[in-house]
Amino acid sequence: MKCRIFGLDFKNPVFIASGTFEYGLTYKRVSNRVGAVITKGITARPRIGNPPPRIIETPCGLINSVGLENPGVEVFCQEILPKMRKLKTRVFVNVAGFTVEDFIRIVEAIGDRADGLELNVSCPNVEAGGVAFGRDPEICAEVVKQVKKRTKLPVIVKLTANFCDPLVVGRRCIEAGADGLSLINTLHAMAFDVKGTKVLIQGGLSGPAIRPFALFCVHRLKELGVPVIGIGGIMSGRDAYEFLLAGAAAVEVGSATLRDPYAPLKIIKELKQYTGWGHDAG
Repeated sequence: MKCRIFGLDFKNPVFIASGTFEYGLTYKRVSNRVGAVITKGITARPRIGNPPPRIIETPCGLINSVGLENPGVEVFCQEILPKMRKLKTRVFVNVAGFTVEDFIRIVEAIGDRADGLELNVSCPNVEAGGVAFGRDPEICAEVVKQVKKRTKLPVIVKLTANFCDPLVVGRRCIEAGADGLSLINTLHAMAFDVKGTKVLIQGGLSGPAIRPFALFCVHRLKELGVPVIGIGGIMSGRDAYEFLLAGAAAVEVGSATLRDPYAPLKIIKELKQYTGWGHDAG
């Protein structure tokens, strides 16, 4: 199951997605057996997140509106990252900025203390920046350009597919120096309180409902010739294998861990039944 991506060796191509597993410190048995753990989105300053309700189940998925709750990059680097580095897996930091300056500040604070960076330009449940930021190819390219000036770590850009073509944004990010791409982030979603006749939650849809579309987007980006990490409703080894067939070099498992924290282990076991994995993805 070993694979090589971004010049790094991974024990397998199954990663933990940002936002659903905190920092991988609660279920270390799982973290130590996956290829990589992607942290929660880390912002320049602490965020308390959105008021409840923050999550609601939908047919074949869920809507989340957590709002990037995190302690900020300084506390993360001082108190959390050192503990994560003791895990027996690769650690990628999800960098969530609302301005180019935010990304620069966070990346400079992290330095070389992680294995890689995932630039979150596509979170749909925050008011400032978020998806609107990630729809603009030139802004995203500028973020990548500035980040690459300040780090030697692999840089992945997490793309949105909300009202834009991720191929267009992804191409500009690669031209600006990104080492790879991950997609898709959650899709715009809403639910109503029918008794109160008001909006109950507005945020991002994830889970199996978005998987077919995520597969389409991953396959569409094959032409860019860089490692792509597939995300979206992966609940089984078969689901993961579909993403590999679509051209993904690896996958991230997110919503499945909210239902079962040990889901990634099942997915790894099932994936072995589909392929004798082992290749260099660049």
